[in-house]
Amino acid sequence: MNDPPAILGGTAVRPEGPPDWPLADPDVEVALQGAVKSGTWGKYDGGCVSQLEAALASFHQSAHVLTCSSGTLAVELALRALRIGAGDEVILSAYDYEPNFLAVHAVGAQPVLVEVAESNWNIDTAHLEHAVSKDTRAIIVSHLHGGMVDMERVTSLARQHDIRVIEDAAQATGAIVQCKRAGTWGDIGVLSFGGSKLLSAGRGGALLTNHSDLHQRLRVLLRRGVQQWAAISELQAAVLLPQLAKLEQRNEMRRAAITRLRDLLGEIPGLRLFSNSVACLPAFYKAGFQFDRHAFGLSREQFVAALRMEGIAVDAGFRAMHVGRAAGRFRCTTELSRANQAHHGAVVLHHPVLLGAEDDLRQVARAVHKVYSNVDRLAGLS
Repeated sequence: MNDPPAILGGTAVRPEGPPDWPLADPDVEVALQGAVKSGTWGKYDGGCVSQLEAALASFHQSAHVLTCSSGTLAVELALRALRIGAGDEVILSAYDYEPNFLAVHAVGAQPVLVEVAESNWNIDTAHLEHAVSKDTRAIIVSHLHGGMVDMERVTSLARQHDIRVIEDAAQATGAIVQCKRAGTWGDIGVLSFGGSKLLSAGRGGALLTNHSDLHQRLRVLLRRGVQQWAAISELQAAVLLPQLAKLEQRNEMRRAAITRLRDLLGEIPGLRLFSNSVACLPAFYKAGFQFDRHAFGLSREQFVAALRMEGIAVDAGFRAMHVGRAAGRFRCTTELSRANQAHHGAVVLHHPVLLGAEDDLRQVARAVHKVYSNVDRLAGLS
């Protein structure tokens, strides 16, 4: 612990930087070579997309799966398939992925922002009832940064009020919450295959539903004539298939790594990993930390900059949905004090290091302890 942080001229814990993603994977290489050899990569319909949709349906035990060009588009399509529009309200967390908020506006509806839970800064289901009005038509629920939402409570309330549920599992692909796969609790579930996601294809997304009428509406929305206008390619589907086959194993490795990282970090004032109060097996696209600058002794910006100099892939979290926006763009029923904390205090660790060895986890912990033990010196940096 005598070695100063790299930002003060010391030696970085990981001078080579964080692990690459996606991982080098011989099975992905075989899939790419097969797509090239067969000519599948350049076809409108070479069979890989339909194979992927069938594999995702089997993995999630979902009746219907449709792929599309991104998870962001998938959320908007879900809203449109549920016939959400002008005059309608859609409930979502005050701390969420910003495009979900913008998707609600894209269909002409009004976002209703709900306070977040104390333990993981995901939507607090205890506040849902108060957010419902006569105009409420849907709830968007995101599982963020390893935090999981009580979907039994969400879906129970939705049934009571005849509200539809969109479950965004873009950060939680393969996770299980209360004995069901994330993305399968709601009327429509959403996955993402962006370049840094647990299943990576550069871009891409998927929609899951058990409702044949919603499946048909989604198919119509995705088509212009005979072709899908926002499709993933056969090549993307080809590389996703071998990754899906390994997802369960890799998620288990990430969960074990987070348990070990908690032990290695110990108790550090102002820094706490997200935790869950519902029965679940999370998936860690990003591992979320609750950072309190007063208790830790640094600003979040200083903390993130110091860890990045150590070669640790951390970032600030999302902007809260109500911050910097005109009051007329949303409705809320509380002061959103915890969402403000998330806005200022969410820090996320990128997942590839969680697939490493014990030494990789020790490097993360060592970097954090180096920064904390030098708080007084770091606080003086501009």
